[in-house]
Amino acid sequence: MLIKRNISWKLILRYTWKNLVFFLIYSLVIFYLYHDLGWEFIDIPFEPLTVIGIAVSFYLGFKNSQSYDRFWEGRKIWGMIVNWSRTWGIRVLSLIDFEDKEAEKEIKRDLIYRHIAWLNALRVQLRQPRSWTLQEGALVERLFDRHAERNIESNQAYQFVGQDEYEEIKKRENPATHLIKNQSLIIQRLRKDKVIDGFQEMQLQEALAKFYDFQGMCERIKNTPFPRQYGYFSKLFTWIFALLLPLGLLNIFEIHVTDSVHPSQQISILFLQMIPFTILIMWIFTTMEYIGDNSEDPFEGKANDVPMTALCRTIEIDLRDMLNEKDLPKSIKPKGEILY
Repeated sequence: MLIKRNISWKLILRYTWKNLVFFLIYSLVIFYLYHDLGWEFIDIPFEPLTVIGIAVSFYLGFKNSQSYDRFWEGRKIWGMIVNWSRTWGIRVLSLIDFEDKEAEKEIKRDLIYRHIAWLNALRVQLRQPRSWTLQEGALVERLFDRHAERNIESNQAYQFVGQDEYEEIKKRENPATHLIKNQSLIIQRLRKDKVIDGFQEMQLQEALAKFYDFQGMCERIKNTPFPRQYGYFSKLFTWIFALLLPLGLLNIFEIHVTDSVHPSQQISILFLQMIPFTILIMWIFTTMEYIGDNSEDPFEGKANDVPMTALCRTIEIDLRDMLNEKDLPKSIKPKGEILY
């Protein structure tokens, strides 16, 4: 998640420099064909482009709105995970109580630490790519690889469960699911050992059921691609408009320059006006389309995604503080302009 109010141009150019170079070359080629080679037949009326531009704008607006909804739903789910994690900590600490205080302390620590392991396992699972995952340019991908937030090796679950349990869940298709299952089995055993009663078991199991619900909500977003008929045709229509745009602007700028500039300066002024404005308009439309692409999958560990690593650390700090631990980890800091 980008955490600065203004996005630096360095980061913007990481994403868009290829498009800018292509737009420059394409506009120069169109200008050369029209003015130097005399291909006046490539000039098209601007009115049809206006209609196409309006249609593309509506389409982009819909796509970006729905993409943002996916991001915001993902952030709300993780907000609920934060709240219920604190509830889990309170219930574990207040409902489990028996004579052997050392054993009681160990059980509480075990249940809370396993929950932190579940958070990290879920985070790493959600960040694994799918066949429809957006592939960024080489400069952007190198940035994310350097930050190493999408790698499976960034899983910190092993720090919070025993080695045997970690090796066992690591072999599973869905490790996070089995961590919650193990929590439930421990709660069941505590009930059988009469450490807790039926009502207390019900409250603890309710929290675990909530975590399964939240995991399922995240997996629903992760495993359901943004409808490709919207994603694909949005890109297609945007690029059709962008490629036709210079052809429609030829006549517009030519009329303006002919009416107001001396003939000896017309070509130079036309060049200085048409090329920058053509590039600007093409860049605006393609960037709007790209923003929608970047928002449709909120768990990929990219610049515009839900900052799950930071949220996991926030929950870890809160829960370990509830255990009265002193050596608490530091909050996650942004890497560059990005909070992961």
